[in-house]
Amino acid sequence: MVLAQWCPHCVPLSLDKCSQMAEQLGAELRVLDVDKPEEAEVGDRLVKEYGDPADDYLIPQVFFEEGGKVKHVFTGFSEAVDVTRARYDDFFASDYYQRLLKRKN
Repeated sequence: MVLAQWCPHCVPLSLDKCSQMAEQLGAELRVLDVDKPEEAEVGDRLVKEYGDPADDYLIPQVFFEEGGKVKHVFTGFSEAVDVTRARYDDFFASDYYQRLLKRKN
């Protein structure tokens, strides 16, 4: 997950949602803060290669890694935090996420 501590879409909302995903899927949560140079470099590369890139890209961006493959699964929204929250709810209810849960169990 690529985030910034100052972003209301990231903390606490996305951090909580991604922690929930990690727990449900039995996965490790890796947080990359855009304001920490060593983490920003890795986060920028992930966004550029797999995410929603732009010069000033939106955060949070969430990625899943499995079997050495990276998949971008979520980007926050520039509208109100409630919009991002609703999109997380949609993601948790999606066929894709439900398949992942069934495969884990």
